Amino acid sequence: MTEAPAQATGEGSARADASAAALTDGIHLVVDALKLNDVTTIYGVVGIPVTDLARLAQAEGIRFIGFRHESNAAHAAAAAGFLTGKPGICLTVSAPGFLNGLVGLANATTNCFPMVQISGSSERHIVDLQRGDYEEMDQLAVARNFAKAAYRIHRAEDIGRGIARALRTAAAGRPGGVYLDIPAAVLGEVIDKTAESRSLWRVTDLAPRQLPAPEAVDRAIELLAGAQRPLVVLGKGAAYARADVQLREFIEATGIPYVPMSMAKGLLPDDHPQSAATARSLALKQADVVLLVGARLNWLLSHGDAPTWNPDAKFIQADIAASELDSNQPIAAPLVGDIASVMDAVLDRLKPGQVKAPQSWRDELRERTDANVAKMAKRLEAARSAYPMKFLGALQSVRDVLAQHPEAYVVNEGANALDLTRNTVPMRVPRHRLDSGTWGVMGIGMGYAIAAAVETGEPVVAIEGDSALGFSGMELETITRYKLPVTTVVLNNSGVYRGDEPSATRDPAPTYLHARHDLMIEAFGGTGYQATTPEEVTAALTRAIAQGTPALVDCVIDPSDGTESGNIGHLNPRGLTALR
Repeated sequence: MTEAPAQATGEGSARADASAAALTDGIHLVVDALKLNDVTTIYGVVGIPVTDLARLAQAEGIRFIGFRHESNAAHAAAAAGFLTGKPGICLTVSAPGFLNGLVGLANATTNCFPMVQISGSSERHIVDLQRGDYEEMDQLAVARNFAKAAYRIHRAEDIGRGIARALRTAAAGRPGGVYLDIPAAVLGEVIDKTAESRSLWRVTDLAPRQLPAPEAVDRAIELLAGAQRPLVVLGKGAAYARADVQLREFIEATGIPYVPMSMAKGLLPDDHPQSAATARSLALKQADVVLLVGARLNWLLSHGDAPTWNPDAKFIQADIAASELDSNQPIAAPLVGDIASVMDAVLDRLKPGQVKAPQSWRDELRERTDANVAKMAKRLEAARSAYPMKFLGALQSVRDVLAQHPEAYVVNEGANALDLTRNTVPMRVPRHRLDSGTWGVMGIGMGYAIAAAVETGEPVVAIEGDSALGFSGMELETITRYKLPVTTVVLNNSGVYRGDEPSATRDPAPTYLHARHDLMIEAFGGTGYQATTPEEVTAALTRAIAQGTPALVDCVIDPSDGTESGNIGHLNPRGLTALR
């Protein structure tokens, strides 16, 4: 009497196991689709409805880096896209979490970094009737305004298709941020596992080459051949394209001086004899033919307008997006294609000696460079012994230590901290400098630093203004939790721009700040240093990089050192109060 029920129970269990083995759900499909497309890392914040997705991804071998704020996770995914050339993945919860991540997604789109933000969302049949669901929001409609593209998956059977489409869109053509909305019901939807093979696929040739027309290349070469004061401007698009060898061959073969934008620094070493970075103002003002390589004539280049630029200059622009051409100035010779293919074509069609920058032009820029370097040397010498410590005093120490570590990645943000670091700390290796970029946005620091450490395994030095660090400082805990080789150097002058502004009331001045950042990281388990002299900065940074563990150097800077908005104070409206 007892054997039959036992036998029946065993058979029933076997049938249940077989039935379960033939089923899958949306969460498994997302993870399987990401793995199939070689996604190895997800940056995000867990919560309803994506917590189990993160757990499963980790269990299946995808590294999940959990952040304290979605904005920083999204910035990390964007930086990962820039560093690897493949879309970085950010995972967020619905509504408020989605909106937090949207900051990084929009910034990625503006900077042309490939990334995909995947967010869970509330039930469509409730949201669309505005019945008041948990974290109700039409996330797709919001994201479309800020991303390169936005998609929503309505059925589990379309998850593989949706992820493939998102990855392709983020990476192909002009890279950017893509939003992928997956409602909670779709994540939990159970389907027949046999349908999985039809749902999932691996994207082939994620970002196909786009070659320029031969006649367009010839037009550009002829324009350069007739130039008396040619100039090349290298943008971060050139760095992203990994056309380092072609660019160096072209520049050295033609003798044309070049100016690198901040994230293009290191494509050629900053001390290369053809670098006109230190004579930038003269180069832009005098150049008669300008080759823009992965650079845009936006506000960072004064829109190509006089008096910054020669009003008679002719522009050649190499860009993957034809829509960027003529955005501010007429483009005399468009070169539409991916940068590597464009430079390959230029080198292939360039005849020996056809383009050669006149020696007089190179000498003029070299004389200005030498003069400006001498002026800067005097400033550096004065700052070296100043007390309280100046920005330039601390940065000389950072420069000298980093010279011993060319493998280190530099992340940089702030106002004065950004401007002065860019001009003081040279780069010799491509794609090793990440900064505020096209938007000049604050808050990228810890996200970018975490991504650089995770994606490369190399040491990272994040050089931060004390104001800038405030946007992402809680991620110091993330850095220590994952034991990442990140050293944060805070140029702490106790304020936004500067810390000595008097207050009109009993409250602190609007620009005043106060923090011991070294104690912050110690609270999370990292190593903190406070440095009040350049010598102390050198000792602390040297030790931190050597140890390869999370550390922070709080550099105590003279509160009176710094200018409002760094080099762009003219963009800050001055009201009547400021004129009194």
